[in-house]
Formats: sequence, structure tokens, C-alpha cells
Amino acid sequence: MKGKIILNLAMSIDGYIADVDGNYHWIKGDGNTNLDTFEKWDFDLFLKDIDIILMGKNCYDEGFHKEFENKKVFVATNKKLKNYDNINFINENIESILIDEKNKGKNIYLFGGGVTVAPFIEKNLIDEYIIGIIPIILGDGKKLFVSQNNLVQLKLTKYLVNEGVVILNYVRR
Repeated sequence: MKGKIILNLAMSIDGYIADVDGNYHWIKGDGNTNLDTFEKWDFDLFLKDIDIILMGKNCYDEGFHKEFENKKVFVATNKKLKNYDNINFINENIESILIDEKNKGKNIYLFGGGVTVAPFIEKNLIDEYIIGIIPIILGDGKKLFVSQNNLVQLKLTKYLVNEGVVILNYVRR
């Protein structure tokens, strides 16, 4: 059984995953439930099927790895750092390492940020995109799609709405 590489992030309507200061406090709904779908997004349920998390060094430095103590975590970095516990620092062959894990049946969650996931988007290696669109326009910040020049065709498989946040689930066509 083959695994999947899954990108799951929230972004502003104008495509930012963090504001200019790197903050995420704006990632929330507008409180209006009038258009909510019956089914709601369940992050804990999503994580049950995830074996490996990939995050960038900035996310690691902000302590996001602590949320995944029972998962194998890969941290993409330019530095040579020593692995410990469930944390594995990688700075070479990141895509091929994760493809090998995927081929072993592992589900991989691309946690962020934009620079870390860019090679996966450019090489069309992502099997599933789960994008939460937050009802806000930031105007500036850290973009999700930083250098995507290639055409990536997707198929919408599901959508959910929860308090103005639209969660779109796409797979590669």
C-alpha cells in the first residue's frame, strides 16, 4: 500500500500563511455559522492517519514540533544538527527521503512553511492539498506559493465550511 504526501495549511484569501511578523493569530473564522456544512474539519482525526511530519526550521524553532511528540518529525534545515527523540534533521535529498517513506506506505504531512513545501509543489509530488481559506486579506506576509511556476492540475474532492473558513480538499488529477 502506497502512502501519500499531504499539504495541509491555512492561508489568507490573498495567499499568505503568516503575517509580516510571522504571526498566525489571524487564523480563525468570522463567527458566522449560517453557511456551515454539517461535517466539520477534525484535525485530530486527520493526524491519526499521519506517520511523518515535515516542517521547516522556523516552525521547529517556534516549537511546533512539540505538537507531534508521537509522530516522526523531519525538520528541513541548512544546518547539520543532531537528531534526537522523534526529531530528524535533514538538509539533503529531502524530496527523495520522503518519497521513499511514501513508497513504504507512510502518510506524510507537509506542515510548512512556503520555502519548505515549494520543491514538492514545483515537482508535483503532493498527492493531496487540504487548504483552509481564512476570511481575511493580509496584504503582505509569508506566501504559501513562493516560487511555483509549474502547472499543477487538481480535482476538488471535498469542501467544508466552518464559521467562514472554507476548507478545500484537492487531489492531483
